[in-house]
Amino acid sequence: MIHVSDEIIDRFRNVSSATAYSAVWRLPPPDGQEWFASANYQLCLMRGVKAFTPGKKLVGRAQTLRYLPARPDLLEETRKGADSPEYRAMAKCGPNDLLVIEAHTFDQYSCTMGNMKTRQLWHKKAEGLVTDGAIRDLQMITDEYDLAVFAKNRSPAGNLPFLESFEEGGLVNVGGVLVMPGDVVVADDDGVVVVPAARALEVIDWIDEQEEAEQFVIGLIDEEQVPPGKYYPISAETKERFRKSRELGKQ
Repeated sequence: MIHVSDEIIDRFRNVSSATAYSAVWRLPPPDGQEWFASANYQLCLMRGVKAFTPGKKLVGRAQTLRYLPARPDLLEETRKGADSPEYRAMAKCGPNDLLVIEAHTFDQYSCTMGNMKTRQLWHKKAEGLVTDGAIRDLQMITDEYDLAVFAKNRSPAGNLPFLESFEEGGLVNVGGVLVMPGDVVVADDDGVVVVPAARALEVIDWIDEQEEAEQFVIGLIDEEQVPPGKYYPISAETKERFRKSRELGKQ
């Protein structure tokens, strides 16, 4: 697993999900591997997952948990008390980490987490959780634990008879997005975006420059009193003009 440093995570805290989406969506294939172009990074925005703690942003490294359809013989394998998969997953969390849970279920009322289980996230000082399943006991999770929650639904039901936690630390599909352990998640009221850990530094460097360039473009638009379309989206030519202006400002 690629480890994204706390310093990089802190830089993402000032980034909106919209900006993160734009940065990941435009990522080119790895150098020398242009044949990857048909498998790009554009599937980075989770579908059907929304904020249940409005106004509360969630940024951190992903620790993963996968649920499967429940069956008695599966429960014999997974029900191990404190060593059950969900507790092993939460044990990996800490500050700057969050739990990402694949429920991937047709039943929108089956919960993946409630207040008793998420107490471990609170103990570990994790940032919050993201799931394409439902959540229950939301009031306690938010008021007492101060966790940010992004989910498909909320419900009073538990996970059974439909769901059972099965595997921690693997690759998961949440809201149609691949999430690998260690990936950076940027979530706010607009949605949940996943930044590949291997490209996180590249993404945040691009964002920092892009946001400076946007302020430069706003200045041009206001100074000339022209429609934003003259300079936005920012062309390569305008970006180069911004870079030259920035260099002149440093002299």
